[in-house]
Amino acid sequence: MNKSVKMMSAVILSALCFQASAEDMLKVSTIGYELARDMANAALLECRKQGYQVSVAVVDRNGNLRVAVRDDLAPRFTLEIAERKANTVIMSGINSGEFVKNRGDIKQELNHIDGLIMMQGGVLIEAGGIRLGAMGISGAPGGDKDENCAKVALKLLEERLEFAE
Repeated sequence: MNKSVKMMSAVILSALCFQASAEDMLKVSTIGYELARDMANAALLECRKQGYQVSVAVVDRNGNLRVAVRDDLAPRFTLEIAERKANTVIMSGINSGEFVKNRGDIKQELNHIDGLIMMQGGVLIEAGGIRLGAMGISGAPGGDKDENCAKVALKLLEERLEFAE
């Protein structure tokens, strides 16, 4: 066998050995910028309508910040708290208030993890059972009010979430 035939045989054998399998590529759904922006804006406007100056953070399924907005008079610290609430949702897979209620046994320890905060006001964003991201809100007088603004925003945009499946 000549040298070029041996070389070609080695290349073909190598390609067959390293053929891509289904596990090599993953199809992942996550929240896009436009939807994240519109959700954050809808939540901020809902809280403003109720008389609250808040910040809203929307993160993707991995906890990467997609959008952050702060109303005119919301304290600057509310931005960080909102993002941490959203990250808590990503870590737990459920709304932050529910997680806080269910895991009071480790609440203090989790508050020491960078990027998390054990407070109500973070909600899961999902479509067809697939986690797309999370939204956190901070600034209203109580996490229940923050969470309510987030849920109103999700309800307003639920049709777009249905098409995200």
